[in-house]
Amino acid sequence: MRLVKLLANLGYGSRKEMQTAIRNGWVTDREGNRLKADSPAAHDDILFDDEPLDPAQGVVLLMNKPLGYTCSVKDHGRLVYDLLPDRFRMRKPVLSTIGRLDKETAGALLFTDDGTFLHKVISPKAEVPKVYEVTLDRPMKGDEATLFASGGMMLESEVKPLKPAGLEVLDETHARLTLHEGRYHQARRMFAATGNHVTALARSRIGALGLDGLEEGCWKVLSEDEKALIFTAE
Repeated sequence: MRLVKLLANLGYGSRKEMQTAIRNGWVTDREGNRLKADSPAAHDDILFDDEPLDPAQGVVLLMNKPLGYTCSVKDHGRLVYDLLPDRFRMRKPVLSTIGRLDKETAGALLFTDDGTFLHKVISPKAEVPKVYEVTLDRPMKGDEATLFASGGMMLESEVKPLKPAGLEVLDETHARLTLHEGRYHQARRMFAATGNHVTALARSRIGALGLDGLEEGCWKVLSEDEKALIFTAE
């Protein structure tokens, strides 16, 4: 790929702007040599304004999403994309969230520009487990774990029962819920069906991939080994 197109696809600016940047010497190799539009250079050896290029196409990011942020590029208010560099919104292919967390749910959120990887994660056949830390308004009754694991639980306005879900009771108002599907507001609706109300919800793990000290509002690029953890059940 020509350097101008590479930089434009990474969101650094339009092709015209990138031509100007190259002429002005803002694009160099790691030895400080100015690159031209047709200069051969490996992605990892290119610097833009003395900084390494953003990850190449095929990137997967993990974010520790805070409360109050929406998984959208168009909605009003605070968006998860506000926590990423502005140019990430301009990447081609587009950088998309892998699934969503609603505004009032925090925790592990994935992004990628790799459509094949995205569909591999969200495919119903993959049944990637997603683990949520749940805080409830009132004490549990005691039969929730059996009900959730039954594979016969029905949610209001739905015609297909939920897949079996795991529930680890931490104390009378705190639990760890493991889901293998992603229906609309599923965790909240499951507890609502038992007569309870979720007051706080955070996704702590996707497959065997956890946040591992990633601060709230921060993100990181996943290595190949970390990406593989997504498809590993603990």
